[in-house]
Amino acid sequence: MNLEKELMKRQSLVQCNRIIKYIGKDESRFADLMKLFFKGEYRITQHAAWPMSYCIRQHPVLAKPYYKKFIDQLSDSKAHSAARRNIVRLLQFVEIPKILHGKLMDICFQFISNPEEAIAVKAFSLSILSKLAEIYPEILPEIKSVIETRWEFETAAFRSRAKKILKQV
Repeated sequence: MNLEKELMKRQSLVQCNRIIKYIGKDESRFADLMKLFFKGEYRITQHAAWPMSYCIRQHPVLAKPYYKKFIDQLSDSKAHSAARRNIVRLLQFVEIPKILHGKLMDICFQFISNPEEAIAVKAFSLSILSKLAEIYPEILPEIKSVIETRWEFETAAFRSRAKKILKQV
């Protein structure tokens, strides 16, 4: 399969599942997808993000070599929202190395505080912060403060995740 050519096709669930099935748990095929995700043009990056997140959800070990790159991509203000959304989606389901926890927390706090950020990015960021709060309970007051500040301006998806976190506090 020519992965780049497949990613240029019209994006659909069928097409996404086709790519996921092709990659499976093959690290080499996943590496090809990652090359396109990180270095591809805008449209390819956008189309690679969806199958990437689902491949990692099915096979979390595939993410290990890319944790730092994922977090660096989240820090890139020019990164497409689909890339951010799919990276934070997949980071909910993997064990992030401790060395990256601080940077990831900072990024997630920026996302949930930003009125312009996409709601899915905020919701997934809340889940990541909740998971990290199990290791670093001292961040719970800051999470609570941001939730309370943003509460009246946010959507039901944000509030639903936020309620679960507030039960931890």
